[in-house]
Amino acid sequence: MKMNTPVTTRLNFKLMNEHDWPQLFELDQDPAVMQYLTRGVPSTLAQIKNEGIPRMLAYRNEDKGWGLWQITTKINNTFIGWILIRPMDFFSETPRFNNIEIGWRFKQASWGHGYATEAALALCDELVKNNEVKAISATAIVSNTASIKIMKKLGLQFIKNYSHKDEQGSLPAVLYSKNVQ
Repeated sequence: MKMNTPVTTRLNFKLMNEHDWPQLFELDQDPAVMQYLTRGVPSTLAQIKNEGIPRMLAYRNEDKGWGLWQITTKINNTFIGWILIRPMDFFSETPRFNNIEIGWRFKQASWGHGYATEAALALCDELVKNNEVKAISATAIVSNTASIKIMKKLGLQFIKNYSHKDEQGSLPAVLYSKNVQ
């Protein structure tokens, strides 16, 4: 079953590909956007092209709706951010193909307008039409209260605290999830 492209009154959706690197690069240049991802360090163009794009293409599946969904406003077709859709633990030895991870990254100028919630809800509505999807999950650094608020608006429930490890050390994080079938 092929996933339909979501439709909302204010937003357009497009599954991103390797040609969308300019938008990915532009978004990652704002230290405020990157605060909870890289501790505010902007991504370099080389990181986008040599790491980000190959990672995205590794899980991108148009039929299942996996990938980065570019979000633009209908009013002026302005790129405001993206929503990530992929199996939980995709880059581990035991990816969970029936538990779909959702995440988001939006331009600071679009914060506070409900765009991330609107886009994420629309994508969740399409995802749950696939009988293979049993759960939707999201993670965030504990101090990222705006993302945790969105998780709650999606109906996700707190599952656990854990330690998110990256190149710079570890930070307290949370996992939220909900069963959909």
